[in-house]
Amino acid sequence: MFKKDIFLKIAIFILWLFHVSGIFGISFGNFDWFIERTGLNLLVMFIALILFFKIDSIKKVSLFVGLALGGIFFEYIGVNYSLLFGDYEYGENLGYKIGGVPLFIGINWAQLTFISGAIANRIHSNWLIKSAIGTSLMLVLDILMEKTAPVFDFWEFQGGVAPLSNYIAWAIIALGFNIIFQLLKIKGNFQISLHIFLVQIVFFTYFYAYF
Repeated sequence: MFKKDIFLKIAIFILWLFHVSGIFGISFGNFDWFIERTGLNLLVMFIALILFFKIDSIKKVSLFVGLALGGIFFEYIGVNYSLLFGDYEYGENLGYKIGGVPLFIGINWAQLTFISGAIANRIHSNWLIKSAIGTSLMLVLDILMEKTAPVFDFWEFQGGVAPLSNYIAWAIIALGFNIIFQLLKIKGNFQISLHIFLVQIVFFTYFYAYF
């Protein structure tokens, strides 16, 4: 147990190190160097989730893969048919794409559902309220990311501003994902979930104000 706690603390330290270094590095003129390593940062968060949330059962793996594929499907519709989210396209900084949608976006949908669901599990006991809490957490992060996404070459909406339909669709899909998460009674590590969420909140809140 002691070793597991140490490894968890090391993982949390690395998560904060990457994001705080990014804040300082980008702020002090090393924009390109840090932005080009976005994929590495996303990979670190993904590995931390897999190892310490403990995605180690058929149910958890199946749900994670299902949510990731679901996220890619909805984003594919959005990118290629301008439905759901509005008229937008992904940049080149999120890695390999399928049909214009980066694979990491699918992973991000699943990851956000897992961590927001785990946080919600600590706040309330009712599955519907927990689903609403998880959805709210995901939506707050999306709102913060939308302003900085074009700057970081993540994605960009036509006209430079995400329409209201983007947030409505995001909330509806996120709610559906969170309901599935709660009905399946998925449990995971609260600490790693909280810190994966908080490092992103801090990072994107800072750059929301910075830009």
